[in-house]
Amino acid sequence: MFKSTFTGFIAIATSICFLFYSPSQKSFYHSLFISDSLSNNASISNHLYMLTRRPHVAGSEANAEAAVYVLSTLTSYNIKSHITPYYTALTYPVSRSLVLTPPPPEPPINFSLQQEIYENDPYADVADQVLPTFHGYAKSGTAYGPVVYVNYGRVEDYAKLKEIGVNVSSNIALARYGKIYRGDIVENAFAEGAVGVLIFTDRKDYGGVKWFPDDKWMPPSGVQVGSVFNGAGDPTTPGWPSTEDCERLSDDEVEKTGDVPLIPSLPISWADGESIIRSIAGDIASDDWQGGKDSPVYRVGPGPGTVNLTYIGKQVISRIENVIGIIEGAEEPDRFVILGNHRDAWTFGAVDPNSGTACLLEVAERLQKLQKKGWKPRRTIIFCNWDAEEYGLIGSTEWVEENRQMLATKVVAYLNVDTAVAGPGFQAAATPQLDELLIQAAKQVEDPDNSSQTIYDSWISSTNSPEIGRLGGGGSDYAAFVQHIGVPAADITFGGGYPVYHSMYDDFTWMKKFGDPMFQRHAAVASIWGLIALKLADDELLPFNYLPYVLELQKCAEDLKGEVLDISITLVPLFNSINALKKAAIKINDEIKALEGRKGWTFMWKDSQKVRELNDRLMMAERAFTDREGLPGRSWYKHLIYAPSKHNDYGSKSFPGIDDALEKAKSLNTVDSWHSVQHEIWRVSRAITQVSLCLKGELT
Repeated sequence: MFKSTFTGFIAIATSICFLFYSPSQKSFYHSLFISDSLSNNASISNHLYMLTRRPHVAGSEANAEAAVYVLSTLTSYNIKSHITPYYTALTYPVSRSLVLTPPPPEPPINFSLQQEIYENDPYADVADQVLPTFHGYAKSGTAYGPVVYVNYGRVEDYAKLKEIGVNVSSNIALARYGKIYRGDIVENAFAEGAVGVLIFTDRKDYGGVKWFPDDKWMPPSGVQVGSVFNGAGDPTTPGWPSTEDCERLSDDEVEKTGDVPLIPSLPISWADGESIIRSIAGDIASDDWQGGKDSPVYRVGPGPGTVNLTYIGKQVISRIENVIGIIEGAEEPDRFVILGNHRDAWTFGAVDPNSGTACLLEVAERLQKLQKKGWKPRRTIIFCNWDAEEYGLIGSTEWVEENRQMLATKVVAYLNVDTAVAGPGFQAAATPQLDELLIQAAKQVEDPDNSSQTIYDSWISSTNSPEIGRLGGGGSDYAAFVQHIGVPAADITFGGGYPVYHSMYDDFTWMKKFGDPMFQRHAAVASIWGLIALKLADDELLPFNYLPYVLELQKCAEDLKGEVLDISITLVPLFNSINALKKAAIKINDEIKALEGRKGWTFMWKDSQKVRELNDRLMMAERAFTDREGLPGRSWYKHLIYAPSKHNDYGSKSFPGIDDALEKAKSLNTVDSWHSVQHEIWRVSRAITQVSLCLKGELT
């Protein structure tokens, strides 16, 4: 009798709860979140100014002070917050030198390797705190030899050099930034036998007739620094968290992983790069290898100019600090919606990453204002301000590795913003079940550059349909969530690339003059970021749709047809598994529609249990794309649909295991190598089948 009465009471209470905190009320709060009354451009500007007063590389005192600023700001918004530290192996420069010996009678040039302070630079007093230009995790040593110009240093660039009889072995490779990740530029050069690498910011890609502070372009002395580590997380703790007294690999063991470079490298300016280009003879490079207006003629070499490159670095176990803030969910506190952005910067970091940090704090402030008006999230919202992203996604990776089991069972989605604003033009990437959610949010937020239209309107202006990228690249903190534990995720930005990237000119002045003078784009990023988070945190039924995933997989499978050259290979298992996924996606969508039709007084306790069960299926389906063994030779990457390209960490590959096996099979053309291709096809097929079973929620 008591049990029956109690159950009836719960059902009535649940229905009353739905009545008094109805979808229309949630919609009201969501509309209020993106209204002008809650946004504060001046506050965003102030956050960015405070965060970028000093260079704040990971492990530095300045970055620890920036962590305190983020922590105190979140705390002031009544968000329960704390710092989670890790102790990670980071590298810093000790000494560098670069000497060019051009053909006689020209004298040797000893490059200063200095980025110049501009006239009336407001940050001149702290410019000496900018680290000397270097590559994170670069190999210490000296390299000497003739120079070969290798364009962007891609695999196809070396193939072109071989076609014209140019050998890079025992020479210094001179590459320009762009197209691929700098760590892959170094790795590709090593694979071709180069003894050292120089990477310059070509005027064609980053320069202009005028430059900062008069225009947005990189000054002649500007240098793009960055990491050349090809893994994710602390290289000394692969797969486990870098806590204070944890196990660590030795230097020799780290080298054997293949993720750290084995030859020295240096980043250099376009002025220094052009000086070296002038010392190179040999064949004239093709038109697409040439520089921009007023650049010298690019020849490929080798030599006769030679360089002597020396880099000495030190590795230090440094304390890094993630700042974590939590708004606990009222109904499902054990389901997490995570918003993430990193804080550390190679220099001042106004664009990368602190435009994103300023937006993160803006979202937090608006949610505090909503709470004062009575809003409570259904699910828990977590703010994560990562550290040491620039060295190799370290802060986020260590946190995910430490909390792997909790996150794998409780995270609804991860929403990343790295560079929030670099200029005009909205861009987004996501795992496909979030596509429709991104589109809906973009339709609700005003375009910051044209108040007569929405972000969605400007987004589709040139293509008639939104271009949503995928999260297979390793370029930001979504990697550990998507590629390691299989969490649905999205990444948004305004503007994409920008000329002063990773240089000392990425400061508050550049943002105020060229990136976002009125901070309207920042406010728009906060609006769309927060709106997506609110939908994921508040909607009774998660706004996921797996049909776009089906279309994506079908397209990728069709593309494979032209790549499979061996007639013994069959793609039938792959297409069959995708067809099964389509049926499962339609089935769960139908279940959702049926349940939505029962809202109101008739929505009883058993229906709320069904909501939970449906949401679990939607949330966990992405996990089923992972395989515990990971990709062959890259076991940290567990996701069989999205992972970085083997030769470009920034590049996204669908079916990366199949792609890697195909590349090997085309080179070896043996029975065993093509058998490996078929095995990877079966692996992906089995993973997709698991996703279907998860969505259906039925045992076989």
